[in-house]
Amino acid sequence: MAKEMQKTSMFIERNPGDYENGDICKNLDDDGRPKRTGTWVTASAHIITAVIGSGVLSLAWAIAQLGWVVGPAVLMAFSFITYFTSTLLADCYRAPDPVHGKRNYTYMDVVRAYLGGRKVQLCGLAQYANLVGVTVGYTITASISMVAVKRSNCFHKHGHHVKCQTSNNPFMVIFACIQIVLSQIPNFHNLSWLSILAAIMSFAYSSIGLGLSIAKVAGGEPVRTTLTGVTVGVDVSGSEKIWRTFQAIGDIAFAYAYSTVLVEIQDTIKSSPPENKSMKRATTLGVSTTTLFYVLCGLVGYAAFGNDAPGNFLTGFGFYEPFWLIDFANICIAIHLIGAYQVFAQPLFGFVEGWCARQWPDSKFITREHAVDIPCYGVYYLNFFRLVWRTSYVVVTAMVAMIFPFFNDFLGLIGAGSFWPLTVYFPIEMHIAQTNLPKYSFRWTWLKILSWACLIVSLIAAAGSVQGLIQSLKTYKPFQTQE
Repeated sequence: MAKEMQKTSMFIERNPGDYENGDICKNLDDDGRPKRTGTWVTASAHIITAVIGSGVLSLAWAIAQLGWVVGPAVLMAFSFITYFTSTLLADCYRAPDPVHGKRNYTYMDVVRAYLGGRKVQLCGLAQYANLVGVTVGYTITASISMVAVKRSNCFHKHGHHVKCQTSNNPFMVIFACIQIVLSQIPNFHNLSWLSILAAIMSFAYSSIGLGLSIAKVAGGEPVRTTLTGVTVGVDVSGSEKIWRTFQAIGDIAFAYAYSTVLVEIQDTIKSSPPENKSMKRATTLGVSTTTLFYVLCGLVGYAAFGNDAPGNFLTGFGFYEPFWLIDFANICIAIHLIGAYQVFAQPLFGFVEGWCARQWPDSKFITREHAVDIPCYGVYYLNFFRLVWRTSYVVVTAMVAMIFPFFNDFLGLIGAGSFWPLTVYFPIEMHIAQTNLPKYSFRWTWLKILSWACLIVSLIAAAGSVQGLIQSLKTYKPFQTQE
């Protein structure tokens, strides 16, 4: 009957009772949801898309603030911390047993299962504030990369001395229009192809940035680098050195974090082999790949630019030629951020839609889906609430990005506020609860020391972000291109 209706009508109402027939039940997991098909490969793509942002191109600046000794040490330290706490969090996807326990679909569900109380609300506040901030920040960053393509062609045509200023707003609108379409992807489970494409793009622009830096080093142009980074009295004042050091440590710490979406990524993985085993394998590949690119781009970038390293040597025009290669790299950044936006937005979309469905279970506007027969695609299940809510969210984030183009400085403050609880504190506390670690045992003690040390990092990074935000507000001039 459904097939006959499909031929005569564009819309088909999907009835939950349809799932009662045996053929469909075979395609359900142990929790009654559609069978998950993700693997450690697709999970790795999600991780790389979430972690390797265009911030990889600003690591040369971070290393320049810290120098040859502290810079690489901080990079490796936070690589290990992120890997370690991510493996702890992966074991908490099911509760109480990491292999046979009940599934938890979101980070909040995991915290509720192991810790409960006010910590669940703290987790939700930290996670979703971070997700909203990241999507606004990605809108700004993508528009900057799009503008950089236009400016690069202008510089090539008219010379490097020309200002070539261009408004970011039209490019934010273009980015938002693309996101409105992609936001109709129902959930994380249907996002693998976009994450794989975005991961490929991140490798492409990181490799281009690395290659250009190597070429600059090989060119023999003299630059000044030091063991301790920028020099007080030469490059910066004493107070600037302190604030920049705080910002650099924070930038490196946040560059690895992806715990805001880890549980949602793990929920896409099929149950054989066990999800925690596949997720740990994906984490190993994702974090090691990320670390390799971070170290290469950070250290080679510092060797190429020295203490004068720009905040982003592709959009900040550390390089002008070959202009076509710079254009291609910035296009890759924009495509990557298109995918990364969805990786961070989908958990928020799912949270709001799930909450509304529980609050108003009888509302057909919220819960009913209609099958749309799309040529060359097949049947797409359209939910009107999802269409309205997700479109509204994308429009609002784009408007915030236009009104506050210096929002990326504020994003550092959001990152500082969410890094410690989401990446360190909750994974450690849940591991202690899961394994019933004796209080004051050796393992309990060093886990607590690690947690407190990372809290200090978050606090100094927050201080650096506040100072950077104040400076941005002082120098902000509306309606000018943001770089």
